[in-house]
Amino acid sequence: MEIILRHATLADLPAILDIVNHAIAHTTANYSYEPQTLEMQRQWLLDKQRNGFPVIVAEVDREILGYGAYGTFREKIGYQYTVEHSVYVVDGHNGKGIGGRLMAELIRLARAQNLHVMVGAIDAANAQSIAFHKKFGFTESGTIRQAGFKFGQWLDLLFMQLILK
Repeated sequence: MEIILRHATLADLPAILDIVNHAIAHTTANYSYEPQTLEMQRQWLLDKQRNGFPVIVAEVDREILGYGAYGTFREKIGYQYTVEHSVYVVDGHNGKGIGGRLMAELIRLARAQNLHVMVGAIDAANAQSIAFHKKFGFTESGTIRQAGFKFGQWLDLLFMQLILK
């Protein structure tokens, strides 16, 4: 299986939207309740591009099977060297190296932009995502208990970080 990584284009948005909306509807990887619209996803991509942040897709046989991005962690200027990232893979394609390739590329791009810290905000019950992040050297940096509410339950939010340089 050849995985091609490239920067996302507007033409990729329907595939990215499907991935995001599946996560919203079926997982606690994303704490949103309502599906995103194509226009919301379009604005998200344009905002990332305007601010110099990458959105990359993983393509296999001309099908988008995952995407990764990072962006502003917090708005205050003192956080300008810290970014929060996301990596999503199409359901049923986990464990095939797609997420790992996306994460490695995000880390490479962040280092090239002279960023200092990458942060992942992960549902604390998501052992698979926690283990995935640890493989890349991320460490647990704190948990906010009952920070989210979804599917009728309170959710703990775990922060993991990677110091890039």
